[in-house]
Amino acid sequence: MNIAVARNPSEYEERLARYLFERSEEGRAVRVGEKETSEQAAIVERYRDLFTTAQLDALREAESGSDGDRERLYRLRKTCEAGIVAAELSARDDELENRILAARVEWGGEEIPLRTAQAQLAVLPEYRDRDELGEVYNAANAVFNEERLELLTAYHALEAELSGIADAVERNAEEKGVSLHELEAALAEASRASTAAYDTLRERWFERLLGPERAAVPTSSHTSYLRRLSPLEATYTRERSVPVCAETLKHLGFDIEQERGIKLDLDDRPQKSPRACVIASDPPSVVHLITRAQGGLHDYGAFLHEAGHALHYAGCDPELPYTFRKLSRDHALTEIYSYILEAISREPGWHAEHFGLSDDEAQRNAEATTFLEALLFRRYAAKLQFELEFWSRFPADGGTSGGYSERLTAATGIHYPSENFLTDMDAGFYSADYLRAWIRTAQLRARLVEEVGENWWRSPETGERLRALFREGTRPTSEEIAGRIGYEPLDTRPLLHELGA
Repeated sequence: MNIAVARNPSEYEERLARYLFERSEEGRAVRVGEKETSEQAAIVERYRDLFTTAQLDALREAESGSDGDRERLYRLRKTCEAGIVAAELSARDDELENRILAARVEWGGEEIPLRTAQAQLAVLPEYRDRDELGEVYNAANAVFNEERLELLTAYHALEAELSGIADAVERNAEEKGVSLHELEAALAEASRASTAAYDTLRERWFERLLGPERAAVPTSSHTSYLRRLSPLEATYTRERSVPVCAETLKHLGFDIEQERGIKLDLDDRPQKSPRACVIASDPPSVVHLITRAQGGLHDYGAFLHEAGHALHYAGCDPELPYTFRKLSRDHALTEIYSYILEAISREPGWHAEHFGLSDDEAQRNAEATTFLEALLFRRYAAKLQFELEFWSRFPADGGTSGGYSERLTAATGIHYPSENFLTDMDAGFYSADYLRAWIRTAQLRARLVEEVGENWWRSPETGERLRALFREGTRPTSEEIAGRIGYEPLDTRPLLHELGA
């Protein structure tokens, strides 16, 4: 039962901070394997007074009557909208999440958790084993597709009702403040322009990483193995990933193990998600950096990537309003900072300095990371195309996989089974945020090379520039950062240079 209370924006922001902290901490506990069941619905129920139509109307009225504080009020209103949706659907979300957590598959003569099977795909050395486990995992994962689609449909209907924008593409474009179709067109052109360079890299690294027994078009069951660069595991050991990354960051002036507010979770637990992440429960004072190292160069890139997020949130000005420390229109801004630190792993000098490689070996291994970057860029560009098509036809067909496998397979040379289309679809066109960050990071790196020098990746001056950006929290947009460094938002020339085109 909704409680008819409407707080003013400042009171609302204060209570909202407590609510989001509890939800973040609950999500963290489940993600890292400390809890077997999710209890998000109970938290939503305790704070139900935050998410009522009366509160939404009050925030909307405050926003419409404001001159200088409109952006903060807009973000509070959108958070209230999202909270109303969560209050309605969190119990169903928990039920689905708990069913997935409880799911087991048969492999190697024993029952293992579905998430453990997903993690195993990154480390199995035999090509045939990855194919077989991938089939088992995909089949078990697809069992939940009907429930996923029902939830997706429910979310869409509520978001349309509350925002007053029925079309999902238009609704998300308005919130991000960009044209998703113009973004897609620029990225499609960049993808076409980089095809020849990508094809050369793909053939070279498929041979080196997957071996001669590989299929002409391997399945996506091998993607995590590819990303891990598993055949290079002897060089990029699991044990050295944190020390090397910490030393890398110290060159920039960041001591990740001592940075105030950052809490590291590096333990390996059976139910811990294999995907590294940052959960900013209360920036800048409580920011969790979570990884599950498995060995291979991917551990290093993932740690640097998440360190970018963690340093951004932990480095924001504590005097900023909560909204500009925690809330954002999208994720495109913070992804710039994660990508720029991850880009260090593509510098040959970094490989030579930390792993004792010759210049030729360092150049070769750095090229492997460029291949992975090109693979992921092309995958996400194709994913955005599919998602735009999915939502454009959604009113007519209710959500189908048409075009998913075809687009991603053509873009990457890896077969993506159609049954994975819902698992692969992040909420709120997150694919667009990643892609905007790819463009922006290449622009930022080009500017750093020009102004700091080729050794930007080990210069304290780079760290100082980043700290200045971090202090602004979530206030700027990705497009505003483009203007500051002298680029048009959709200028993909620096990105094409980085992709080898």
